[in-house]
Amino acid sequence: MKVVKSLIAPTLFALGLLASAGPAAAQEKLTVWWVKGFYKAEDDALFAAIKKFEDKNKDVKIELSQYPIQDMIPKTVSALDSGSPPDVAYADVYDFQVTGKWAYDGKLEDIGSVLAPMKDRFAPNTLETAFLYNDQTKKKAYYAFPIKQQTMHIEYWNDMLNEAGFKESDIPTAWKDYWSFWCEKVQSGSRKQTGKRTFGIGMPMGVDSSDSFYSFLTFMDAYNVKLVDDSGKLLVDDPKVRAGLISALTDYTTPYTKGCTPPSSTSWKDPDNNVAFHNKTTVMTHNATISIAAKWLDDSNNASLTPEQREEARKNYTERIHTAGFPNKPDGSKMVYRSAVKTGVVFKDAKNKARAKEFVAFLMQEENLTPYVEGSLGRWFPVTKAAQASPFWKADRHRLSVFNQYAAGTVTFEFTKNYKFTVLNNENVWAKAMSRVVTDKVPVDKAVDELIARIKTVAAQ
Repeated sequence: MKVVKSLIAPTLFALGLLASAGPAAAQEKLTVWWVKGFYKAEDDALFAAIKKFEDKNKDVKIELSQYPIQDMIPKTVSALDSGSPPDVAYADVYDFQVTGKWAYDGKLEDIGSVLAPMKDRFAPNTLETAFLYNDQTKKKAYYAFPIKQQTMHIEYWNDMLNEAGFKESDIPTAWKDYWSFWCEKVQSGSRKQTGKRTFGIGMPMGVDSSDSFYSFLTFMDAYNVKLVDDSGKLLVDDPKVRAGLISALTDYTTPYTKGCTPPSSTSWKDPDNNVAFHNKTTVMTHNATISIAAKWLDDSNNASLTPEQREEARKNYTERIHTAGFPNKPDGSKMVYRSAVKTGVVFKDAKNKARAKEFVAFLMQEENLTPYVEGSLGRWFPVTKAAQASPFWKADRHRLSVFNQYAAGTVTFEFTKNYKFTVLNNENVWAKAMSRVVTDKVPVDKAVDELIARIKTVAAQ
């Protein structure tokens, strides 16, 4: 009997261990894929939110995978094709390239139950961009969650402007005068004073650059061109649309034909206009975030740099680099900027959709989302009213410029009304039209006719 007892006791003890380990063994897994942050503060805020969610939900373990921005879409598409998508996914370029198409194809989960209760918290033209059409259900629903947004800004070196013999008050506000000022006056003044081959403008024109199409579409907006109506129907057969596109493409390519942007700008990728600006080979550039200025703010707090380097970075951020909006439209009215609202998704075939929605709802709470957005040092603007009212956005002149641009109101991209424009953006038909003019020497009106033909082929409903 003693032998049996000695055998039974360890067995019961082992069973007790298994029982006590039961909750851990039964812990749910939530798979999250997220783009790698531009700054450490972004990632730290994400990690903090994940830890808070796990502390609140002891039975859930989040498996986080982070990838560089250029890898996110290929990896996600591959996972979708294999039938094993993550539960929650976010990338800075989903909105431009895939969210609308995934919704149309029925690959995304309707998360209206999460977003509808918080609808009043969102600023205008943010949540609306996640209300997308599903061709399987034949209706729209909230198939994505808005995280942050971006719009177009002007960045220029004030010290280079002064060196060229001009001051800020000399910068024109009229459309044509503005671009000729940088191209003809500032560039020649800079070259005369320094003897260096500086360029007045950094004009993104590369086919592999989202900056090039975002910038061109801003020029198109300056001419009040509307490519689609609110239902997504094409308007490109309107002679006024063609005329506006010709004007926009003429203005966009003129700095290149006049030698006012680096010859390499036709092959620039997204970082390259930043690099040219940081190297002071260009006096001014336009960019879809204030990452150019924020780079120097980040450097000014980088402990791995020398005190001298940090001080130089501080001066660049606080004194030398200026952030501004675009000039007035050619008709004299103020610019209204298109905002790209960055979206995350829950997939239809996700294995743990219930928990995925819980996590999205948790992440969208102000105390979790705001630190994540502000961790980008102003590179992204909030989508909620409360976060936009944060003192953070009036803390320095770069962020205040962003705040003022958004305060004037924004408009949405074509792909929020017709998902097929994500295909056109992927092809970058806009930069291809530029190339036809500056590289192939095709007349602007012919390049525009080719552009319109391609738009009709891809995006006709």
